[in-house]
Amino acid sequence: MIQPAHPPGRLAGPLGTALAVAATVLAGVGVATQSRVNGELGQRFDDGFTAALVSFSSGWVLLLVIVLSTRRGRDAVRRIPAALRASELPWWMLLGGAAGGFFVLSQGLVAGILGVAIFTVALVSGQTVTGMVADARGFAGARVAPPTLARLSGAALTVLAVGVAVAGDLGGSIPWPALILPLLAGVGAGMQQAMNGRVRQVSGSPLAATLVNFTVGTAALLVVTVVSLAVNGLPAQPPTEAYLYAGGAIGVVFIAIQAAAVARVGVLLLGMCLVLGQLMAAVVFDSVAAIGPALQPQTVAAVVLTAVGIVVATLDRWRRPRTLLATSPAPGPAGPTPRRP
Repeated sequence: MIQPAHPPGRLAGPLGTALAVAATVLAGVGVATQSRVNGELGQRFDDGFTAALVSFSSGWVLLLVIVLSTRRGRDAVRRIPAALRASELPWWMLLGGAAGGFFVLSQGLVAGILGVAIFTVALVSGQTVTGMVADARGFAGARVAPPTLARLSGAALTVLAVGVAVAGDLGGSIPWPALILPLLAGVGAGMQQAMNGRVRQVSGSPLAATLVNFTVGTAALLVVTVVSLAVNGLPAQPPTEAYLYAGGAIGVVFIAIQAAAVARVGVLLLGMCLVLGQLMAAVVFDSVAAIGPALQPQTVAAVVLTAVGIVVATLDRWRRPRTLLATSPAPGPAGPTPRRP
C-alpha cells in the first residue's frame, strides 16, 4: 500500500473541526474574490474562455514553482503515479481539475451578468445536493456520513437561502439560462472537493493534490479556448490592472484548503462553509464594487440563513449522531449470560 512519507498532523476533537471549519469559511471568501476578479476579467477581455484560461494557467505556473522547488513536494508528486500503478488511486479521481476548470469558466462567462452574490447562490444548490450524496456514499474514499436530522435540516436551510437570495429577480434582471452554468459548476465542485481530498491522502500534500487539479483543469481549458478562438476570433485588448490576474493565485489557496479540510469535515459541511464565506464576501463586493445587478436585501438574509444552516449541520460533530436510517441495536459484550438469582 502506498503511504505518504510525511503524513499530515491532525488536531483531534472539536478544536481540529473548528479550525477546519474556520479555514474553509476563509476559503469561501477566496472563491467569491476569484469570482469577482474573473468576472471582471471576462468582461474586459469580452471573452470568458480566455479569461478562464489566463486565470487557471497562472495558478498552474505558480504551483509548479512552489511544489517542484522542494524535495518534499517532488516526493509527493511522485507518490501519485505510484499509487495509480498500485491501484491505490483510480485514474478518474485525477479529473477533479476538469470540474475546477469548468467553475472558473463559468465565472468568466456569467459572473459579470449575474453579479457575485447571485452567481454564488446559484452555485450553492449544486454544491449542497452533491455534498449530501457524496457524504452518504463515501464518494472518493471520504468518510461515510449517513443522513441525520441535523445534516438534512442544515442542507435544507442552505437551499432555502438560495431561494431567498434570488427571490423576485429571476426572469427580470437575472436571465434563467445564465443560472445553469453556476448550478452545474456547483455539482462539479462537490465532486471535485472529494476527489482532490483523496489525491491529497495518497500524496500526503494538499499542494501536490492542487497541482494535479490545476494541471488537468489547465489542459481542459486550453482545448476549449482554442476551439472558441477559432470560432469567435481573438479577445479584446488585455487589461493592464494587475489585480485582474490574481484569480489563479487565489484559486491555489482555496483549493489547497479544501483538499486539506475535506477529510475532517466531510463534503457537505465543507460545501456549506464555503458557501458562508462566499456569501459574506459577495455581499461586500456587490455593495462596494458590483459587476452585475446591485445588492438586494434578500441576499443579506440569505447569508444569515446559511450561517444558521451550518450551525445546525455541525450539531452532530459535538454529539453521537442519530441517523435517519434504521439500525439494529449493537450486540452486548461477549461472555456468559448472567443467571438470575
